[in-house]
This record gives sequence, C-alpha cells and structure tokens, in this order.
Amino acid sequence: MPKLTIIRHAKGAPGLRCFGLGPYLRPTNGLIKLQKLFDKYTSWATNRSKTKLKKMLKNSSIVISLWKNQELIGFGRATSDCVFRTVIWDVVIASNLQGNGFGQLIINELMNSSLIKNSEKIYLMTTNCSDFYNQVGFKINTKQKLFRINERSIRRKMHGRN
Repeated sequence: MPKLTIIRHAKGAPGLRCFGLGPYLRPTNGLIKLQKLFDKYTSWATNRSKTKLKKMLKNSSIVISLWKNQELIGFGRATSDCVFRTVIWDVVIASNLQGNGFGQLIINELMNSSLIKNSEKIYLMTTNCSDFYNQVGFKINTKQKLFRINERSIRRKMHGRN
C-alpha cells in the first residue's frame, strides 16, 4: 500500500514555494509537480507559470498538499482575514484517485486550520463540482451575487491608467 502524506504547509508555503519540498521535508520538485497537477487535472488552473504559482502560494493563508509516496496527488488552499471571511481555492485531486475521500480530507484540513476555523463565513467558487461541495457541507448561497472583472484593460481604466 502506498504511503499517503498530508502536508499542512506554513503560511505562504515557503518550503514548497522556494525549495520544492514534499513529504519529510525532502526536495521533490514540488512546485513543478503542482504545476503539472493543475495542468493535468483542472480546466481553471492550466498554464500557470512557476513565477505566478510562487506568488499565489506566498499570498495564501493556508496551503495543504496530499502526496502518495513522492507523487503530488492533491492540493487546496485558502486566503483569509482570520476573522470575518475566508475563501477556499484550487482544490484538486488527481482524477484517477477521486472518490476515495481525498477531497474531503483536504477540505477538512483547510476548515480545521487554526487560521480559518473561526471565520464568520467561508466561501468557495466552483464550476463543475457542486455535488462534491454539497456533500461536504457547503450550500449554494442565492442571497449574494458574484461579480467579477476579468479584463485587465478595464481594471487599468478604473485606476486611470491607459
């Protein structure tokens, strides 16, 4: 039976971000493995550069990774003000291992983190995993609306830059 290891990274995940550390604090090219996990098993996080992944990790409040031996098989993260609001991001499990409780394990680790477990509200967004999130206790909120701005040109215009 392969050894499973869950890592609760320090805030900003410096070991993963700077040194590519995996289980037992061993160098495993963790950042490259994270990039490959996103590219292979997501539609929303493909083609993220290592530079942007490093920045993402640095600015995350909580980072959880799940390993089977030296293979990265799952990931999730959250950002939080540690009082009022938390948002869970980028939960992914290798598709050949879905249905084994690994997604729930990552969600539980995030939710039980001392940084966010007392947040007033915990949010997440999903495109195609609503059933999974309902199963683990999240409910669709029909009282709020999600707004977004995607185009950088619009954001620059809002800030007076052309």
